[in-house]
Amino acid sequence: MEVFYYVVFGALAAVVAGLELGKSGKDRVATTSAFNSFKNNYVLVYSLMMCTPPVPPLPFFSLDLRTPLWLVLMVSPVACPPASNGDGFVRAAGDWLQGPYVYYLYSQYGFDKGDIGRLFIAGFGSSMLFGTIVGSLADKQGRKRACVTYCISYILSCITKHSPEYRVLMIGRILGGIATSLLFSAFESWLVAEHNKRGFDPQWLSITFSKAIFLGNGLIAIVSGLFANLLAENLGFGPVAPFDAAACFLAIGMAIIMSSWSENYGDPSESKDLMAQFKVAAKAIASDEKIALLGAIQSLFEGSMYTFVFLWTPALSPNEEDIPHGFIFATFMLSSMLGSSIASRLLARKLKVEGYMQIVFSISAVTLVLPVATNILVPTSSVKGGSVSIGGSLQLLGFCTFEACVGIFWPSIMKMRSQYIPEEARSTIMNFFRIPLNLFVCVVNAFPITVMFGMCSIFLFMAAILQRRLMVVSDQVHKSSTTQEMIGEDEPLNP
Repeated sequence: MEVFYYVVFGALAAVVAGLELGKSGKDRVATTSAFNSFKNNYVLVYSLMMCTPPVPPLPFFSLDLRTPLWLVLMVSPVACPPASNGDGFVRAAGDWLQGPYVYYLYSQYGFDKGDIGRLFIAGFGSSMLFGTIVGSLADKQGRKRACVTYCISYILSCITKHSPEYRVLMIGRILGGIATSLLFSAFESWLVAEHNKRGFDPQWLSITFSKAIFLGNGLIAIVSGLFANLLAENLGFGPVAPFDAAACFLAIGMAIIMSSWSENYGDPSESKDLMAQFKVAAKAIASDEKIALLGAIQSLFEGSMYTFVFLWTPALSPNEEDIPHGFIFATFMLSSMLGSSIASRLLARKLKVEGYMQIVFSISAVTLVLPVATNILVPTSSVKGGSVSIGGSLQLLGFCTFEACVGIFWPSIMKMRSQYIPEEARSTIMNFFRIPLNLFVCVVNAFPITVMFGMCSIFLFMAAILQRRLMVVSDQVHKSSTTQEMIGEDEPLNP
């Protein structure tokens, strides 16, 4: 492996270690033992839900710019956060383990690309179709119950991987899609409601968010990737072994949830049916500009992020250069850890999230325009294979910067969601935000790679502009409420 990759990885590891070990009093928030116990419990469960990452693509076929989107997503070592891109296997306690083992397993059962494509579409459609429904059920029937349902659904999805029957695998994909929707909404909704119910300082939420992202999407991803590779290849248990391991981790997490979590709901005071829940969520989005802006910002960033997931491999190896996919994945995870560490410092110092996220989105936009610029300015070699090019090296540095922005984004967007989304329909609204994202990821593959990167860059600049607007609206609301409070205090003095 080239020295360049080691240098980038080593530099990132040193910076992350320095940031974590060098935290001062300003970077730490004084909390209580009760909160620390609550936080550690949630982070443990979250880590178990995220415990098995992908490993390098298997060499039985190669990727190029004509490869269908569904196939690239299934075999790329995906470096992205705990949310779904719509197919039933992304970002869960077995979701990190997806990657090449899904495609490889299906191919070992004798299915061709068309059959596997239909399986992928089933998972994608399941997540898209059932997302708002399961979100509403989580608000109505209870978030803890929804989290347990997620574990059961995904365990069943993992079990179906043992069957070579197409119908059974299809059922597994549908279950995986349902589970993904629950993963995205139920866990965060439970955390925010339980945090507030126990009377903890709202500022402390950001501590839990940052720690969960740092461990669950960084350190755990790297370590469990090695574990998945050990099971499937080194120990010779085959491509289904990581799914079995994921099911075990899920069962442990479910046991912790059932034994230590209490139940909470969206709005138990009113018995609303699903349609009423949808109306409440839609009304909240339509009537509150802050919620609408937050949803647009999230969709623009996540749409760009998930597009990056399947673009980085062909971008770094346009002439089939020999690049270490697994090592690059680990480097991206380190970059994400760096971002979450930075976010924890920013949030601990009570910097306004709406302010610094404008800078984060702008930097992200610049990093994703790099492939377009290098394609124009840096001459490409016509020789197939070989080592990474100069343009590829520059892009890798830019992509690491983008992943650091992703690491900042997740705890920050979680913090804003906890502030702006009403409790009574939190899960429903969060899944409503996924609809534009799913549509974007579905249609974006119709364009050339440079056009897709350009589109993502434009979307990220749009997110920065909308973030600016969100800050202005938030400040106006804050000033208005402060003025009303002052008037209310003066009323007794001025009858």
